[in-house]
Amino acid sequence: MTDHNGYVLSPLPVAPVHETEMILLPEGLNALKRVAKTVGLTRTGAYLNLDAGFDSTPNRTCMFNAGMIPHITENPRNRKRTKRGRKRLFNATIHALRTRVDRTLAWEDQFKRLLLRFEHIQPRHFGMNLLAYTLIKVREFCGA
Repeated sequence: MTDHNGYVLSPLPVAPVHETEMILLPEGLNALKRVAKTVGLTRTGAYLNLDAGFDSTPNRTCMFNAGMIPHITENPRNRKRTKRGRKRLFNATIHALRTRVDRTLAWEDQFKRLLLRFEHIQPRHFGMNLLAYTLIKVREFCGA
């Protein structure tokens, strides 16, 4: 999870390739809560900008319970007509900030050891991710 500048606030848990990322959101929100409490950040009223893969009722409920506003592109789910009922919250200008998240993840892909997932031990792979985020930000701060 990153802020609107692309800085990593708390890394999400990592799943194997054959598992979906949707089930990792509650664990990722718990990690964000721990980091926010430690650092003193307020997450109440903050937007959580995610792609359409996270569009589900349990995920939205989990975000509301965390005090955050879910900002998720609605997944059409192979519908031919528009869905009836109240429209979900979506703002194109807030969604444009998603490119900063994608940029951070693209920088992470530069590290081949993380991309190919040579590490089979989960905590070691998680540590490599944290090291990659640190190197990305050091590179930005030093102007290289």
